[in-house]
Amino acid sequence: MKLMYDVEDRPQTSQTLIFAFQQMIAIMAATLLVPMLMSSFATGTGDTLSFDPAAALFGAGIGSLVYIFFTQRKSPVFLGSSFTFLGAYAAVLGQNYGYWGVILGILFAGLVYVIMALVIRAVGSEWVNKLMPAVIIGPIVALIGLSLSGTATSWMATNGGANYSLVTILVGTITFLSIVAASIYGGKTVKLIPFVVGIGVGFLVALVLTLIGNAAGIEALKIMDFSFLQSAFSPFTLGSIIRVPQFTIIKAIQSNTLSSIDGAALSNIAITFIPIAVVELAQHIADHKNLSSIIERDLITDPGLDKTLLGDGIGSIIGGIFGGAANTTYGESIGCVAITGNASIITIITAGIGCMVLSFFTPFVAVINTIPKCVMGGACVALYGFIAVSGLQMLKKVDLGNNKNLFVVSAIFVTGIGGLTLEFGTNNTTGGSLLTITALATALILGIITNLVVNGGKLQSDEEVDGITAHVKSMSEAKFEDTNSKKKKK
Repeated sequence: MKLMYDVEDRPQTSQTLIFAFQQMIAIMAATLLVPMLMSSFATGTGDTLSFDPAAALFGAGIGSLVYIFFTQRKSPVFLGSSFTFLGAYAAVLGQNYGYWGVILGILFAGLVYVIMALVIRAVGSEWVNKLMPAVIIGPIVALIGLSLSGTATSWMATNGGANYSLVTILVGTITFLSIVAASIYGGKTVKLIPFVVGIGVGFLVALVLTLIGNAAGIEALKIMDFSFLQSAFSPFTLGSIIRVPQFTIIKAIQSNTLSSIDGAALSNIAITFIPIAVVELAQHIADHKNLSSIIERDLITDPGLDKTLLGDGIGSIIGGIFGGAANTTYGESIGCVAITGNASIITIITAGIGCMVLSFFTPFVAVINTIPKCVMGGACVALYGFIAVSGLQMLKKVDLGNNKNLFVVSAIFVTGIGGLTLEFGTNNTTGGSLLTITALATALILGIITNLVVNGGKLQSDEEVDGITAHVKSMSEAKFEDTNSKKKKK
């Protein structure tokens, strides 16, 4: 696609600050939501632990900077709190492993990426292109966007609660259409910040409706929750302006429970987190394939899959130590790059620094938490939609008239959209399965197996497939020309 700013480009300082703020807004709702959900998980004694959203914001920022360092400033994507490990957090907290259980679990998950990075550095990454050619990675990337779509529509329909509301759907729709209008009809600068414009419009509409609802006593119009602002400023203290985030590692040290983590506990934590991290490898590769197609550079080759895995793994470990949640490459960030055409790495660096700085600024965190979920849902319609469409664009090079390819794509789409998961064992604490392979991972596994079956057990990269196709085409054209020449001689 045509980029307004390429990876190495440096927009003006004022523009960079606005672009970085847009990236922060795009990733922030989900990043802050994870620690809130973790704070609702009961321990074995029935209590709950507190995970600070501001600390998670700081962790996402520093984790992203670590990732950018390892990827040599070549991969413009932001790391944010991963939802994939929520079940693992619930399990270790339920077993009374506390803050240390969460931190050690994130450490195990990050080490999976580090070990895989070292393996790939030794054996190379060409096998990745053969294992996951466009016929597989295209529908998988599309599935990533489609699998997230339920979150966007749910936020629009219920505003993150339990009650269906046409009002919140209207607000979400206004947000989405404002993003569309800014992206299509705005000037050059506005086209680069459609999410700032759209979310700003949605926020103002929600604010006006809420004020009317409060004045007239109409519950359906009370969309915004001001409790975050109230808790920040009532009573007003220095902490209402500046507050050091409650870093998870500090809470873990203060809890003085590390001595209770014995060998058996370490084994349980490892068994809980490592399989999920292995499954997440597939999404890491898919995200970077997707980003590669957007910026038209093969990130699997340069800076290399080993470096992206190192950056993701170590960035997640460092970010998790501070924020209490494992990080992962964010589809929202990739979607933001795709829609705005801004792949400048300086934007991502500034966003990372901005998250770290603003995590200390209480009013900012409070205002971000005040943005209604229906507004973010409207924005995510665009973000997740672009992820899905970018996956479909990868399929343009695939001949779907060939049954071999058709069966592979069909297997991936049906099992992925249908939500086929693989569950093994029973977790005695949560009552759920000990290991769940997500629908996305299941679809990928079945897609790879189907691709092997239809190709007689052989793996071929896109380049090899294109070469074979070109050779067959040239042979047929040569035969056609030869036949015509014979007819002319007669």
